[in-house]
Amino acid sequence: MNEKERIIQLRRELHEHNHRYYVENAPIISDQEFDFLMHELQELEARHPELADPNSPTQRVGSDLQNEFRQVSHRYPMLSLANTYNEQDVAAWYESVRKGLAGEDFEVCCEMKYDGLSISLTYVDGQLTQAVTRGDGVRGDDVTANVKTIRSIPLVLTEKTSYEDDHNPSIRIPKEFEIRGEILMPWKVFERLNLEREEAGEPLFANPRNAASGTLKSLDSRLVASRQLDAYLYYLLGESIPCDGHFENLEIARKWGFKISEGMKKVKTLDDIYQFINYWDAERKKLPVATDGIVLKVNSLRQQRILGFTAKSPRWAIAYKFKAERACTQLNEVSYQVGRTGQVTPVANMKPVLLAGTTVKRATLNNEDFIRSFDLHIGDYVYVEKGGEIIPKIVGVDVSQRPTGAQPVTFITTCPECGTPLVRYEGEAAWYCPNDAGCPPQIKGRIEHFIARKAMNIDSLGPETVDDFFRQGLIHNIADLYKIEVQQINGDGSRTKSAQRIVNGIRASRQVPFERVVFALGIRFVGETSAKLLARHFKNINALMAASSEELQEVEGIGEVMAQSIVSYFHDKTNREIIERLRQEGLQMQLSNSQMLPKSDKLAGMNIVISGVFSRHSRDEYKTLIEQHGGKNVGSISSKTSFILAGENMGPSKLQKAEKLGIEILDEDTFLSRYEIEETV
Repeated sequence: MNEKERIIQLRRELHEHNHRYYVENAPIISDQEFDFLMHELQELEARHPELADPNSPTQRVGSDLQNEFRQVSHRYPMLSLANTYNEQDVAAWYESVRKGLAGEDFEVCCEMKYDGLSISLTYVDGQLTQAVTRGDGVRGDDVTANVKTIRSIPLVLTEKTSYEDDHNPSIRIPKEFEIRGEILMPWKVFERLNLEREEAGEPLFANPRNAASGTLKSLDSRLVASRQLDAYLYYLLGESIPCDGHFENLEIARKWGFKISEGMKKVKTLDDIYQFINYWDAERKKLPVATDGIVLKVNSLRQQRILGFTAKSPRWAIAYKFKAERACTQLNEVSYQVGRTGQVTPVANMKPVLLAGTTVKRATLNNEDFIRSFDLHIGDYVYVEKGGEIIPKIVGVDVSQRPTGAQPVTFITTCPECGTPLVRYEGEAAWYCPNDAGCPPQIKGRIEHFIARKAMNIDSLGPETVDDFFRQGLIHNIADLYKIEVQQINGDGSRTKSAQRIVNGIRASRQVPFERVVFALGIRFVGETSAKLLARHFKNINALMAASSEELQEVEGIGEVMAQSIVSYFHDKTNREIIERLRQEGLQMQLSNSQMLPKSDKLAGMNIVISGVFSRHSRDEYKTLIEQHGGKNVGSISSKTSFILAGENMGPSKLQKAEKLGIEILDEDTFLSRYEIEETV
């Protein structure tokens, strides 16, 4: 056997061993033997770069060379499901299906509703070619490189698992198809990861879904590989899929090598559905991954097409959400966390209790008013639920078990991080630490906000890196980012590429437009929309810094509390020094000439409502185009609305109101062509 043949053989064997280990949970060789085969393949591939294969088992280890994710349009839109929380709604859905099918018999496929990140996988000629997140349902992020590191997702559908058979062509692998599912972080991995982060003094992940989502969106696929994500697949699409039956298609997909849930059953009656729901309401607690309900689908694809879709979801499917699991445990103490804006959030520290698959020790208490509403005492026995099966929250107190002499919980008066007296702003339920220039969590939080996607979009940095740089003393505020050099963050010299990517990302942010710079400053109460309004009203940072509270309130949407916060921010000497440093570093401190000069007055005097999801531009881009041509964006429909710019999945209530008022609805192509709008934002 020559080396080329050996490479092909090793790839086939390693794909099979991956499937046996991660999908079937039935390995036939030891980890050491697997590693030996993998090392042999790596050495052979290194000697034969001309035989490179993007779907080789060696590609599952990941790389640190990933670029920013590109957006891809879904061939078939990924719609959300309508939710229900009781058997009456399930019965109503069942009856609507029966009527929609004119009394024709139908079957229902009952499945687990996994709580992870939706993914769409495309296979061509039996090989994984693309993996795209749900995104907005019309477009998602191409995360193919990261998905290839998930070992339960087959890169190649092998001949052995394809069941190709001339006598049974119905289960041959189609030339091209799409399969959808959920990317998940198993409970055990999640708990181990959070334990490691806790020991390292790093912020904890809130839940497995967020941890899985954040991991999959990492630009370092080696990190993704290390996180041991899993995947369950639940829907097959394409022009030549094997069967009319959804359940049958998934059973065939299982034979092709996909990980399909064992918790799947085809039924006919409402009683069968209820039995399935009741069984899994208890048994789901034993599952290795998070679930939050049951999905019911009409099994026949032909009947699915007959039933069709509403504006937001398919009529042939519905999600039944489980009631939140509740547990009773004892409150030991209350601690306090400080966020980016200085908001102080109380946290209940409780005796550990098993709840919905994980051990819960902490729960948010929201604010002082929340604590008072329960009359909480240290030592109280509290009822805890998981909102959406994930976020722990206290929902009640068993006063009958209150220990004698228990002391009421009293909200703190000084910051737990820096000792500064707390303040409470008018109209706010939360208490804040006003020491935004010297309180460590606020400093790090503002830096994390500054680099965020909708702010300066420095995606080569993340919270973990910010925390590391802060602890090393490399950064103390947002302006320090622009002084970072490659040699400072290159460690022992092995991270040159990633260090250069970070520095390049920081440099590139100098081109971010002024309105996003205003948002990135992290002024308390100033959100993305407010920052845009302020930037377009005052045109440059000098005018904004000099504005009085009264002048600020002349801007639509800027109230007294926000205006006072802006004035306070710019009166602070430290903040002004930071802004001056940012100016010297070349950040955009005024609107560009193209933004200051309107492109036309084609839409002058028009009030325009934007609704739905678009393919040619984002909603924000359309808002900018409307403003640049003299129009005004409004949020609600009224008799004064000129027309509605409507994309896919426009809300039915808006559609109904528009029809009632006789307001014209334009799709994006009609809008752009009628008003001859230049497509540059």
